[in-house]
Amino acid sequence: ADLFERTAEELARHGLSCECLGGGRLSHRPQERKIHVYGYSVGFGRADHAVTTEKLKAEYPDYEITWADEGY
Repeated sequence: ADLFERTAEELARHGLSCECLGGGRLSHRPQERKIHVYGYSVGFGRADHAVTTEKLKAEYPDYEITWADEGY
């Protein structure tokens, strides 16, 4: 929630708005080049981790990126 609020405030200063579509967590293991997306946000619910994973794959093509709905 803190990250979203800071981002929303910054965008508002530029006349823009945003909406949070859900949340979750990341496990980032840079030495192994792995990212795992999982869990949910108590305040915002679960994001679509498949979408998050595709965006991460585009940014980190040399990483193994996985996701699961389990976990908090």
